[in-house]
Amino acid sequence: MSSIQSYITSNKQRFIDELIELLKIPSISADSAYKKETIQTAEVIKTNLKKAGCDRVEICETEGFPIVYGEKIIDPKLPTVLVYGHYDVQPPDPLDLWHSPPFEPVIKNTDLHPEGAIFARGACDDKGQMYMHVKALEYMTSQGDLPCNVKFMIEGEEEVGSVNLSHFVKANREKLENNVILISDTGMIAKDVPSITTGLRGLSYVEVEVTGPNRDLHSGLYGGAVANPINVLTKMIASLHDENNHITIPGFYDKVENLSDAERAEMAKAPFSLEAYKKSLDIDAVYGEEGYTTNERNSIRPTLDVNGIWGGYTGEGAKTVIASKAYAKISMRLVPNQDWQEITQLFKTHFEKIAPAGVRVKVSPHHGGQGYVTPIDSIGYKAASKAYEKTFGKTPIPQRSGGSIPIVSLFEQELKSKTILMGFGLDSDAIHSPNEHFGIWNYLKGIETIPYFYKYFTELKQ
Repeated sequence: MSSIQSYITSNKQRFIDELIELLKIPSISADSAYKKETIQTAEVIKTNLKKAGCDRVEICETEGFPIVYGEKIIDPKLPTVLVYGHYDVQPPDPLDLWHSPPFEPVIKNTDLHPEGAIFARGACDDKGQMYMHVKALEYMTSQGDLPCNVKFMIEGEEEVGSVNLSHFVKANREKLENNVILISDTGMIAKDVPSITTGLRGLSYVEVEVTGPNRDLHSGLYGGAVANPINVLTKMIASLHDENNHITIPGFYDKVENLSDAERAEMAKAPFSLEAYKKSLDIDAVYGEEGYTTNERNSIRPTLDVNGIWGGYTGEGAKTVIASKAYAKISMRLVPNQDWQEITQLFKTHFEKIAPAGVRVKVSPHHGGQGYVTPIDSIGYKAASKAYEKTFGKTPIPQRSGGSIPIVSLFEQELKSKTILMGFGLDSDAIHSPNEHFGIWNYLKGIETIPYFYKYFTELKQ
C-alpha cells in the first residue's frame, strides 16, 4: 500500500468535492418534511459504492428510510469486514447560530484546522466519516490492494434510534455475516494523539408532558390558585439531581459498572487540559457528578440531561398566561450493564410518583440502546492499533466515549461480531450543534488509515 498517499494527493480535490455534494442534501431523518431528500441521499450512496468497486449494491427498503447494502467479495475463504455508517443527519436548529447555512458547505481555516475544515451539518457525523470508507475501498479496488472481503451497511435512521435497522439485521444474518464490524462514527483525542474508542454509553430518550387546567388561564385571575404546569415541570426536573449532581431515581445506579482505581489511572494518562476545555466552550467552570473528573463524567458515568423544554407563551412581547401544558425531552446516557428499557421504566415510575396533586403526567419513551465495550486484546483492536501506528507514527490510546451508537450492542447479539470504532473526528467538531465541521486533514487521514486496518486484520486473522 505504498501508493496510498500519492493516490490521495492526486485525488484530494475530487474527494473533497464529492463529500461537499453529499453534504448539500438535507437528509434529516427526524423531520418528515425532508423525506424526499433523505431517500435521495441513499441513492447517492448506492451510486458511489458502485463507483468505488462494490460488485453488488442494493437499496433495501424498510418501514422507514432505506438501508444501502453493498459488497465486494474477492474470496469467500478470506475474512470479511462489515462497514457500518449512516447517511441521516441531526436537525440543524437553531439556524440563527450557524455562521453559514448548514446545507451549503464551506471550507474555512481554523486554529485546529489550518489546512481547512468543511462546515456543514453531517460533515463529521456521519457523512464525512462514513464516506472515508467509500474512498478507502475505491483506493484498494483501483490498486488491486483489497486483502479481504468487504460489506457495507449504511442506514438512514441512526439519529432517530435505528429501529428499522434492528429488524433488518435480525432478518439478514446470513447476508451480513462477517468477522468484524468497522465503524467510524466516533472521534480521537487530538490530531497528534490518535485514539480508539473502546466503550460507548447506552441511551434512554423520553418525552414528558405535564397537564394542569383544561385550558390556558389568565395568570392574574388564577395565579397562585391552580398548579402551573411549567412551574411544576421545572421543579420535578430539578429534583432529578441532588446537591452532588447524583441522579435521584431509585435503582438508577444499581447496575452501574464501577471501574477500578487502576483503570481510572490508565484513563487519566490521556492528554487533557482543563483550561483549554473551558476556553473552547467559553465557560469559567466545569460542572458534574461529585467525585469524578471531567473525562470520567462524560464517559464512564451515567447522566441525565434535559434536551428541550417548552410551554406557554414564548413569542414577542408579553402574554400573562398560565399554560395548560408543559413539555420536556430528556436523555439519559447509560454505562455498560445498565439496561435502557429498565432505566426507562425506572424513570417513568419515579417521574409519575413525584408529580404533585393538581397535574397529570405522561411519559413517552422515544428510543434507546445498550452500552458497549470492545476488548483491547481482540484481533480487530490490534489491527486498528497497528493501522494508526502506521499512519500516525504513534500507538493509539484506548478511550471510552460518552456518545451512544445503540445498534452496536445489537450487532454483537445478532451477528456475534465485535465492533471496532475507528473515529477521526475531534471533540471540537461541534457534532449535533451549529457550525458542525470536519477537518480536511482528518478526512484524508481516515482514508489513508482504513486500508491498513484491512491489511493487518487479514494478516492477524489468517
